Amino acid sequence: MTGELVGNFYVISPDSSPKPLYMRKLLSISMIAMLGFLPFAGKAQDITLSYYLPDSVQYNPAIPKPKDIIYHEPGEWHVTHDRLVNYMKALAAAAPDRIKLETMGFSYEQRPQVLLIITSPKNHRNLEAIRQQHVQLTDPSKSASLNTNDMPIVVYVGHSIHGNEPSGANAALLSAYYLAAGQGPKVEELLDNVVVLFDPSFNPDGLQRFSTWVNQHKSKNLVTDPNSREFNEVWPGGRFNHYWFDLNRDWLPAVHVESQNRLGWFHAWKPNILTDHHEQGSNASFFFQPGVPSRVNPLTPAKNQELTAKLGKFHAAYLDRIGSLYFTKESYDDFYYGKGSTYPDVQGCIGILFEQGSSRGHAQQTINGVLRFPFTIRNQFVTTLSTLEGAKALRKEFLDYQRDFYKSAVSEAATAPVKGYVFGDAEDPVRSAIFAEMLLRHQIEVYSLNNDMSADGYKFEKGKAYLVPANQPQTRLIHGIFDKTLTYKDSLFYDITAWTMPLAFGLPYAELDAAKIASAQRGARITTAEAPKGKITGGSSNYAYLFPWDGFYAPRALYELQEAGILTKVSTTNFEIETGNGPKQFHYGTIIVPVGLQRITSQQLAGIMQSIAEKNGLEITAVNTGNVISGSDLGSGKMAPVSQPRIAMLTGTGVSATDAGEIWHLLDQRFNIPATHLEIPMFNRIDLNKYNTIIMPPGNYNDLNKDKLKSWVQGGGTLILTEEAVQWAANNGLTTVSFKKAKEDTLKSGAYAEREFRDGAQRMAGAIFRASVDLSHPLAYGYHHPTVDLFKSNGVFPEKNKNPYATPYVYGNKPLQSGFITRENYELLKNSGAVLVNSSGTGRIISIADNPVFRAYWLGGTKLFLNAIFFGRNIDAAAARNE
Repeated sequence: MTGELVGNFYVISPDSSPKPLYMRKLLSISMIAMLGFLPFAGKAQDITLSYYLPDSVQYNPAIPKPKDIIYHEPGEWHVTHDRLVNYMKALAAAAPDRIKLETMGFSYEQRPQVLLIITSPKNHRNLEAIRQQHVQLTDPSKSASLNTNDMPIVVYVGHSIHGNEPSGANAALLSAYYLAAGQGPKVEELLDNVVVLFDPSFNPDGLQRFSTWVNQHKSKNLVTDPNSREFNEVWPGGRFNHYWFDLNRDWLPAVHVESQNRLGWFHAWKPNILTDHHEQGSNASFFFQPGVPSRVNPLTPAKNQELTAKLGKFHAAYLDRIGSLYFTKESYDDFYYGKGSTYPDVQGCIGILFEQGSSRGHAQQTINGVLRFPFTIRNQFVTTLSTLEGAKALRKEFLDYQRDFYKSAVSEAATAPVKGYVFGDAEDPVRSAIFAEMLLRHQIEVYSLNNDMSADGYKFEKGKAYLVPANQPQTRLIHGIFDKTLTYKDSLFYDITAWTMPLAFGLPYAELDAAKIASAQRGARITTAEAPKGKITGGSSNYAYLFPWDGFYAPRALYELQEAGILTKVSTTNFEIETGNGPKQFHYGTIIVPVGLQRITSQQLAGIMQSIAEKNGLEITAVNTGNVISGSDLGSGKMAPVSQPRIAMLTGTGVSATDAGEIWHLLDQRFNIPATHLEIPMFNRIDLNKYNTIIMPPGNYNDLNKDKLKSWVQGGGTLILTEEAVQWAANNGLTTVSFKKAKEDTLKSGAYAEREFRDGAQRMAGAIFRASVDLSHPLAYGYHHPTVDLFKSNGVFPEKNKNPYATPYVYGNKPLQSGFITRENYELLKNSGAVLVNSSGTGRIISIADNPVFRAYWLGGTKLFLNAIFFGRNIDAAAARNE
């Protein structure tokens, strides 16, 4: 018998000479060691490029190898982002005829996002012409005349959007070297037929954080025990970007700079294939798409999955050659268009998810033996080669599919009953503009509305609303953004089940049929969406300035005023007052800046108010009297002082990093409001009196000093709880909130194979529900419609408080707007409390059962959350008692 190392396994093959028994025993021991079942399996391997690279290809000696630039072989250490970028720059400098390096932009931590455009010298000489011609495939008015026989295919190869799934980014060293240095007919034919958009790191900040962690814990003698510190990062870990966001959920919302930079290049080229190299649990093998067939988004054409399967045969063949195990058509799906492997599917492109079992460090014991980092890198590299080989072989089929995708989309739009959409909030043009800007990032045609119109119970005003016709190339994506989904082929989901974006943004919107769109006067097509610049009406004032709380950036303006030492008040009632332009109505939540109570001159205050208005898109009204026409005068006690928030948010081990990150991003990026991040040990030992607001995202708070927290609330603090933290507070005696409980499962018998589906369906993957709102309540200031749509992805179903004034947001009998929920969970949700208030001593506890700022694009809930921060102390104690 003879053996060879194939992948991570020792393969025995027969030969002509039998071996003695003692040699066969030694051979078995060697095989076991290779699989990692013996202690010495943790010894470091000597890895060279020959372990990874095909030996059938010759390599240009003038091209630097990875070790020449990063100072170690790939897989010996985890490459840091700075060294990864340095290597890409070195390749571009050494092979300018094959590689053009572009800087797409910079991450939050100012790390460069680089993109290598890799193709043959001939193609580089005509690169812009190739790009323009390729983009025309997505324009049905131009694509018919294109000859796809000679067009190169465009493949976007992307790596490690989760920073602690590093085998992709480390494999990028090898793939880039292969494409830069490989010689011979095979490589040259590939480069002639393929333009590769090569993104070595989707998540620079996360990759840097993770590589630093595992490298600093690497031993010379590799420790493979999964309990070792190397495999257990400190919170929040390297998966996320700077603000602890999962960037793989941000392709559609495109909230973050990394996503926005990447999308610009995606749409500049419109690739045919996009690969997304990930990692999964250490005990798994290797996954490639297609995923679960019943969980494909219905807007995705069947041909997409057919081509995905064809490409999959190349992955299987390449992995078979090196003996690597793999699986497909399981676990993962193509439903949510915000993921990197699914977003391309609604662009006439094929998204491919790769999931490699993760070593998480350098070598880790698993159920399959010791999983070594170089092995994980090798699989990612090999499937990059299989992707490029499949792209070359199926080039014309992929090009023709992209052309047909957009032609058929426009044909479907012509016969569909929905001819377009209108959206816009006249009271908050900033939020409308943010939504329009999101659409523009996806190259959706957006037009201004040139007449007033009514639809679906909403009034849309000329100049303050936008039109999106459905009859345009991006019509499938438009439906994916605007449409509600209530029917599903499956009950299990890898990610959320609904994301209807105008509901998320809290915007009035309506579907338009043929008659309605004919009555809508289409204005100019917009290329940028800018909200009107703010202003002061009525000139300067010696009495008071007023601004509504409706505007999206009103909280930012209020905090800036408070930070400048300006005394502010809030109206707890509606009123009408005379202004320089006649009588004007003001609503609950109007911010009042009395001139005479300030420590600065009226001229200085006027300058500050002018700046505040312009920066925040607000219309601030100067008034010269406190005597109102109706309602309460400006000197009334109903004009309550607003104290400046001094915020601490609990973070660290046990706390949901993504939920905490959403709040951090909201306060820091959108509203310029600082918040202290308190880990539980620090909370337990410091004086809390410097804070008047504490935020608890969902998490495990078993080690928190709950008596200390309770005492702080009773002393006048405002405690804001979200999702599962609501249950923790109730279970630990901070509130009297009670919860609805599911009925016991009465199933008497069932097939073992079906248990996953029965249990998994009850998990709240995420859907959209509409709550009724008491518009007079401080937690509802700034809202004008009596309902707000919230996102729920948990099993928290509070009973309404006994006090009728202490549940300002309530789910009714038919709250579901979009998404999947089982009958059992829906019964629990109906008539439950969405937001509840409890008093404790002189403090307030605000329980928000759902996530009002989900993934930083749920702008419809930001007002609720900011109201809790600014006005929680203004809620009347009697209205919050729940005895």
